[in-house]
Amino acid sequence: MAKHNWKKIFLLTLLVIITVLVAGITFTIGWRPLIGAKRRTLTDRKFESTPLRLARGKYLVDGVTGCFDCHSDPDWSKPGAPPVSGREGAGHVRADQDLPWLVAPNITPDKETGAGNWSDDTLARAIREGIGHDGRALFPTMPYQSYREMSDEDLASIIVYLRTIPPVKNQLPTTRMPFPLNFLMQNVPQPVTAAVAAADESNQVAFGGYLVKMAACADCHTPQEKGEPIPGMQFAGGFLLHEPKGDLVSANITPAASGIGYYNEATFVQALRTGKVGARPLRWSMPWYFYSGMSDADLKAMFAYLKTVKPVRHQLDNIEPPTYCRLCRQTHGFGSTN
Repeated sequence: MAKHNWKKIFLLTLLVIITVLVAGITFTIGWRPLIGAKRRTLTDRKFESTPLRLARGKYLVDGVTGCFDCHSDPDWSKPGAPPVSGREGAGHVRADQDLPWLVAPNITPDKETGAGNWSDDTLARAIREGIGHDGRALFPTMPYQSYREMSDEDLASIIVYLRTIPPVKNQLPTTRMPFPLNFLMQNVPQPVTAAVAAADESNQVAFGGYLVKMAACADCHTPQEKGEPIPGMQFAGGFLLHEPKGDLVSANITPAASGIGYYNEATFVQALRTGKVGARPLRWSMPWYFYSGMSDADLKAMFAYLKTVKPVRHQLDNIEPPTYCRLCRQTHGFGSTN
C-alpha cells in the first residue's frame, strides 16, 4: 500500500511540475522561442517592373526609407554620412556599435554574395514580416515592425528598384544572435496575410504618420532599455548612437519646448533638406542625407504628424557635459535637469 501511495504522489507531483512549467512558458515568453517564429510559406509572386514603380521605388529607397543607411558602409568624411560611393546596398557589419554580431546583408543583385538569387517574395517577407532569406527571424533593427504597414504597391516598388541597382560583390558573415536573444527573437516576426492599401494622401496628418513609420523615425528617437522602448518616451530622444568622434544621443522631436516645439514648417523642411537648423548643423548620425531627397509635400506631412504626437519634456544637448538622465536612463547634456 505504501509503495502504491509513493507512486501516486510521484505522478501527481510530476503532473503539477509539468502544468506549472507549461503555464509559465505560455504566460511569459510563449512557445515561439522553442518552436520558431511565425512564418508564411513563400509564394512565386513576382512584381512587374513599370516606369512608375521604378521611380517610386527609387524615391522610397534613396529617400524615405533610407535602406542604404543601414545596408551600406557610411562615409563619415562627408556631411550626413552617406554610403561609400559605389557600395550602395553592399551591406554593413556593425562592428562599431553595441551589436557587433549584427550584419546588414548585401541587398544588391549580385548572385553570389547579394540578393540576386532571392525571389521577390523572399524580399517581401524580409521587409515586412521579419523573416530572412535563409529563414531566420530578423533582429528588429531592420524596422519590419513599422514596415508591416507599408502598402503593397510601395513594397512592390522598392523590390522592383532594388533589382536595378548595380550589383556589388561583397561576401559578409551571417548575423549570429547570442543566447538567449536568438530564442526570444522568435516572438517578433508576424506574417502579413492581408492586402495593405495605399495611405490616404488627402489626409496630411495620417499620411505624415505613414511616412514617419516608413522612415522609422521612432526607432532612433525613442530611448530604449534592454532593447525595449521606454514607455511614454516615444519620439522624446535619448537613444544612444555612435559616431567616430564619440557617442551621442538622439534628439527630442516631440512638440514640447525641449523638443521641436519652436520649429515651424519651414524650419523642419530646411533641417531635413540641408542638415541644418539655422546655422547649427545636425549630427551626422541623423540620416538627413536621405531625407533631403524627399518632396516638400512629404516633409510637410511628416511635420504635421509630429506636431500631433504627445509632447514630452526631455532636455538633451550633446554639447553640454553629460550627466545621468532618469527619463532615458542614459548620460547626456542636461540629463540631470530632467
